[in-house]
Amino acid sequence: MQPPDCSQTHPDLAAARAELARIFGFPAFRGVQDRVVARVLAGQSTLAVMPTGAGKSLTYQLPAVMLPGTCVVVSPLIALMHDQLRAATANGIRAATLTSADSDRSQTIERFRHGALDLLYVAPERASQPHFRELLESAQISLFAIDEAHCVSEWGHDFRPDYRLLRPLLDSFGAVPRLALTATADAHTRADILDQLGIAQDGLIIAGFDRPNIRYAITPRDTPLRQLTRLMHDNPGPGIVYAPTRAGVEKLAQQLAETGRAVRPYHAGLAPDVRAANQAAFVASEDMVMVATVAFGMGIDKPDVRFVAHAGLPKSIESYYQETGRAGRDGDPAVALMLWGADDFARARSRLGELDEARRSGERVRLEVLASLVETAQCRRAILLRHFGENPPDQCGNCDNCLHRPAVANVTELARKLLSAVYRTGQAFGLGHVEKVLTGTADDRVVQRGHDRLTVFGIVDADEARLIRPVSRALQARGALVQTEHGGLMLAGDARDILKGAASVDLIVPKAVEKPDKAARKRKAGAAAGDPGDDPLFTALRALRRDLAREANVPPYVVFHDSTLREMAAQRPATLAALAEIAGVGARKRDAYGAQFLAIIAEFSV
Repeated sequence: MQPPDCSQTHPDLAAARAELARIFGFPAFRGVQDRVVARVLAGQSTLAVMPTGAGKSLTYQLPAVMLPGTCVVVSPLIALMHDQLRAATANGIRAATLTSADSDRSQTIERFRHGALDLLYVAPERASQPHFRELLESAQISLFAIDEAHCVSEWGHDFRPDYRLLRPLLDSFGAVPRLALTATADAHTRADILDQLGIAQDGLIIAGFDRPNIRYAITPRDTPLRQLTRLMHDNPGPGIVYAPTRAGVEKLAQQLAETGRAVRPYHAGLAPDVRAANQAAFVASEDMVMVATVAFGMGIDKPDVRFVAHAGLPKSIESYYQETGRAGRDGDPAVALMLWGADDFARARSRLGELDEARRSGERVRLEVLASLVETAQCRRAILLRHFGENPPDQCGNCDNCLHRPAVANVTELARKLLSAVYRTGQAFGLGHVEKVLTGTADDRVVQRGHDRLTVFGIVDADEARLIRPVSRALQARGALVQTEHGGLMLAGDARDILKGAASVDLIVPKAVEKPDKAARKRKAGAAAGDPGDDPLFTALRALRRDLAREANVPPYVVFHDSTLREMAAQRPATLAALAEIAGVGARKRDAYGAQFLAIIAEFSV
């Protein structure tokens, strides 16, 4: 049954605002939500690029309730679908998933055919099949929502071939609007998404990429266990630590668990039931740390993640943006820490050689942006946002460089000495050997090869010696030094320009890490977690939320976000009507939980 053209009968935005308050408990739209919703209600196809945490799912969930028929949501992961299903159901939205993991598929199909669903979540692999198109023809479709739409583009960082097969399905329901949603798409990827999904250029809405509540911090990987342990101490809420390999995940998870914190591993090599159990435990927890490969994360819609750490260099600048974006989705303060080493860039440049020429140039640009991001003494956020085509201020006030301006030294002369030593020793030795040559350490290996007779032997003094490794790391990050397949160093990039004096090298001067006292650490932890301190009412409200979530078998944030509980503790409403004025308290949640939360508030108000 072909649906009517929604553009002829769409509700207006005033009605949408009323439904926004009734269903979600929000007094107003945020950012560009109203523009996206207005287009959807008008039957216009749209690509919305909105940062994680900006409320992308609301832009199709709200119209799905208001428009006749069912909104079909294409989502890449079962875990993500089930996460969004819980949240939608908690707000009183009629929703279901149609996946291989569902035991009630026949019941879902019947509900769909009888018009009893506002939302139907499916994977692209199912949506692209002919039999699914036949199913859609038996009911009324109000909207196609394509989540994580960058997966449709070969230029995107999570390309999924089945997304490319969606266009015939969409075209067979030509009167149904299409809403593509993504948080991470540069200009090239955005153009490809519009083309692949048949959305006109004037349907592009970009909300901006800034996540001002995330504090970016990037530092060389020195003693990663100590660095990550300190991050966990400073941020007591849930966190994610990304490690580059499965073995690294297992080792790091075991080490971090010895701190006493709840820590679990996640990677594709674990048994499916173990992965599912670890993910469920993390989603339900208020303080667990998940150590994972990048296989973990896209399917997690957990708003209260207080930190995301990378124990190594991310795959690309887009991956970094998306992965750090999993922190602070609730809008509260969060931290994104990256630990990096020169070997990370060596592996990344090695991977470039495995790509076809068409993709290699684009990936090289992305890697260069990552290099500039880790080596800069300027604002991290500004570099990140400029990559996505924005024109941010020179300082953001919420990254490590803006908060604590680093000292910068011109190390061009030392860089020339290092590059010269690499060249004169034959571009076949690792940094350890080159360092001995530069500092005049005549061990057996150096003497055997006659490197103690080179003009570069012993030309670095004690003050310069401590900077050899940081300078090597900086040169490898910018591509002036690269590793050979046997682990040696060789010149590349602008190395010859540096040697000739045609290019300079600046370095962020390494500084000793000061250990804050316990009181300062506690204050910092509270600020990072968005914790209002030792407010006993807030603590009691969280305890009630935890009990209700356990009874309903849902994560605590599905009941209410921390921000909603904080407003309850501050406002202390005494009636259901007053409680409904709190942001995040919709009609369904007011009726389901309101009396119990009011009772707790009353206990603290006498």
